[in-house]
Amino acid sequence: QLQLAESGGGLVQAGDSLRLSCAASGRIFSTYALGWFRQAPGREREFVAAINWSGVLTKYANFVRGRFTISRDNAKNAFYLQMDSLNPEDTAVYFCAAGYGYPDKYDYWGQGTQVTVSL
Repeated sequence: QLQLAESGGGLVQAGDSLRLSCAASGRIFSTYALGWFRQAPGREREFVAAINWSGVLTKYANFVRGRFTISRDNAKNAFYLQMDSLNPEDTAVYFCAAGYGYPDKYDYWGQGTQVTVSL
């Protein structure tokens, strides 16, 4: 088992930045691909970003448009989503995930952290 816990969400204004973190515990972390997903009210969960086990490969959803950056620190068993130039459409619960199905299929999920972007 791998346990994941997100942090770093909050209420910000349009144009601001946030850095989400996901801390992992349990099984060997460095072998997993990692991803971020989000779910807005009334909408299905959608893919945001992914990074492979080595950190060499990354993939982003089209709506990110260069605003978000995913990274990982295997020494700390953690990974991150740096979000810049946030807009109200980014308001959602953000989930971190881990698994072997890079870039969009995962076995382990966090509980989510709320990100709210106001005008």
